[in-house]
Amino acid sequence: MRVPLSWLREYVDLPAGETGRDVAARLVRAGLEVETVEQLGTDIKGPLVVGEVLSIEELTGFKKPIRHCFLNVGDANGTGEPQEIVCGATNFQVGDKVVVILPGGVLPGPFPISARQTYGHTSAGMICSARELGMGDDHNGIIVLPPEYEAGTDALELLQLVDEVLDIAVTPDRGYCLSMRGVAREAAAAYGLPLADPALLDVPPANSYGYPVKVADPVGCDRFVARTVTGVDPGAKSPIWLQRRLQKAGIRPISLAVDITNYVMLEVGQPLHAYDRGRVDGPIQVRRAVAGEELTTLDGVKRKLSAEDLLICDNSGPIGLAGVMGGATTEILDPVVDAETGLASGTTEIIIEAAHFEPVAIARAAKRHKLPSEASKRFERGVDPEAARAAAQRAVDLLVLIAGGTAEAGVTDIAAPHPVRTIPIDADLPDRVAGAEYGRETVARRLQEVGCTVVGTDVLEVTPPSWRPDLTDPYDLAEEVIRLEGYDNVPARMPVTPPGRGLSEAQRFHRRVGVALAGAGYVEINAYPFVGDASFDGLGLDADDARRRTVKLVNPLNDAEPGLRTTLLPGLLGALRRNVGRGNTDLAIFETGTVFLPKAEPKVAPRLPVDRRPTEEQLAELNAALPDQPRRVAVALTGERLPSGWWGKGAPSGWADAVEAARVVAAAAGVELTVRQAQYAPWHPGRCAELLVGDEVVGHAGELHPRVVKAMHLPERTSAMELDLDLLFADGRRVSGPPVSAYPVATQDVALIVDAAVHAADVEAALREGAGELLESLRLFDVFTGEQAGAGKKSLAYTLRFRATDRTLTADEASAARASAVAVAGERTGAVLRGA
Repeated sequence: MRVPLSWLREYVDLPAGETGRDVAARLVRAGLEVETVEQLGTDIKGPLVVGEVLSIEELTGFKKPIRHCFLNVGDANGTGEPQEIVCGATNFQVGDKVVVILPGGVLPGPFPISARQTYGHTSAGMICSARELGMGDDHNGIIVLPPEYEAGTDALELLQLVDEVLDIAVTPDRGYCLSMRGVAREAAAAYGLPLADPALLDVPPANSYGYPVKVADPVGCDRFVARTVTGVDPGAKSPIWLQRRLQKAGIRPISLAVDITNYVMLEVGQPLHAYDRGRVDGPIQVRRAVAGEELTTLDGVKRKLSAEDLLICDNSGPIGLAGVMGGATTEILDPVVDAETGLASGTTEIIIEAAHFEPVAIARAAKRHKLPSEASKRFERGVDPEAARAAAQRAVDLLVLIAGGTAEAGVTDIAAPHPVRTIPIDADLPDRVAGAEYGRETVARRLQEVGCTVVGTDVLEVTPPSWRPDLTDPYDLAEEVIRLEGYDNVPARMPVTPPGRGLSEAQRFHRRVGVALAGAGYVEINAYPFVGDASFDGLGLDADDARRRTVKLVNPLNDAEPGLRTTLLPGLLGALRRNVGRGNTDLAIFETGTVFLPKAEPKVAPRLPVDRRPTEEQLAELNAALPDQPRRVAVALTGERLPSGWWGKGAPSGWADAVEAARVVAAAAGVELTVRQAQYAPWHPGRCAELLVGDEVVGHAGELHPRVVKAMHLPERTSAMELDLDLLFADGRRVSGPPVSAYPVATQDVALIVDAAVHAADVEAALREGAGELLESLRLFDVFTGEQAGAGKKSLAYTLRFRATDRTLTADEASAARASAVAVAGERTGAVLRGA
């Protein structure tokens, strides 16, 4: 909402010395978000005056029209003589009043003006267009003023070029601030000044001879006011003050009737619509659309309507999409001027509509038809239903004043009953919430400033105003008191934490995982948790893959990503792709976070009370409705794991690095990880490892499938790993360091021949069990296949390290442990010693 400071002063008598920045600071302190304060006209210097065109000489022989003009600028040029100016615009004639800047003036740019020779004549000044004065983007021609202004009049003041405009980002709960009335109310409260409410008008009561209106859907439209003005001059134009206020507020002037409806909308906050009465066929009706109906809106687009759309209709059918945009069949006609008489013909009878529509219906219609408008922006945030009568009266008064019309006595006002909302609130509730002492008088005064009716002493009975539908709870009222008293006055006190509390074991574990991966060279990232079908298509997941079943968001940030993630890989790989695209080719990144797994039978979450602690049963019901949210860790690698340099060639990252990252996480959890071959999307079927703790699968690691790499635009040989941290920490175990022995290690190597189908993980598990307690570590260092191993066989070579904590092992003890390990491996997997 753009708020000109000069307009705001009409409703609040701000101190004379207050600047736009001063007002912005007060409004920010009261809780509004003022993004910028724009200074208008500060780069324009006069003399800028009204000029009367005395003569025009058309110059020929040039590629574009050139006119040599003499203008009466009064005494502004110091001589009173006609001012000679050369101009290329053609939209004015002799006798017109235009805006002239004389030598010595400066236009925005800066563009200093001086007398100069051009096209064989002296041009002492310039005739200005709206864009040249910073009034808008209209550069089709120069500004032609109404004839009543005298030559030599100061145009800076006439056109209200010098001003300050506050640009306010209005949050959805403060829709009333999408109007001068609402912002003025906030400014009045911030300064402690009275408010001149523009909606306080004398409005005649409804009667039976107003324009006939039928409301078939009182839920969608609970208020409809209609007024009629006849005898309107179709040639009447919007006065300069009206046009300038619209321009400063960011709205382009169009025609008098449209400008007045926009002006009243900005002033009072109530969107209006004007119909040409001569083009409306019979009574106005408000109803839902019938499937298949069509409506051509004012933008010239024919729209196919939905049964949910709320329509304004007459006997011919739809004439407007309620609260969004009017129809082309009843729009106000542009005046047609007779060349001989100079008289204009067009719309002379106007119906003004001021209605109140259901916010959700308007928001959905605007989104459905991709047709956001100034009206829908206000209706979907909540419009004051009691402002409709005043807004219609204000529009009628302006049409009578400016266009010479006559207001018909008939007044149509159809209103559905509205129950009075009364909220009880303890007078000391704001004190308890903020930890400050306001007192009952301050609480009552502040609530009255926002428009509430307040009665009572210890317990206040508060009736919110009609323009504040967001005030529904005692804590809403407490927030109003606190914000108007100033958030900066709320005392800052650190909460007292009870002694003996710290991080839980699970929190400590999650931190250990992050520290361990960071120590291994990985960089942590945080990705958005939203996914769509394209994410799963890129990962190559089958149509029936459980990971495609997501928890859907009611109002997603992106329609293409409406679900919550079931795996960390889409966000992680997306971050990797963006980094590679920006030149970071050697990457090792990780993320820890929750995934969201929908339950087989979804439940509706209960609405918990806010005035007391929920019961255990309510919390249990809430938790039962939530999706499962296990915590996971994932890594992604590409490029060189060890960099190249003068010392030699580096080492590229691969599937083994992804597996090693899993081992780093497992070590932080204090568990032993078993690795065996598997096939699981999105990994390469021949380079995918299944990660187990005991017999339970806790994750996967390896090189991504080439099709996934291509679909997601990733570098070749990209690797990834994902682990379920909750499964690693299932029993909440404490991690302790391994025992340290001061005695030497005994190393034994063993090479075993096994069938090619036997998993190395199974051989390793057998060796560990057979080696017994003396085994300190076991490492596979070679895999060999070939003629020496035999057809259908492979050789697995392991290094076994034995050590005792209380003595030095003898060679016989180490050999016996090695022999026991080989024996168990032979029994379990059919392994035999190579060369035996």
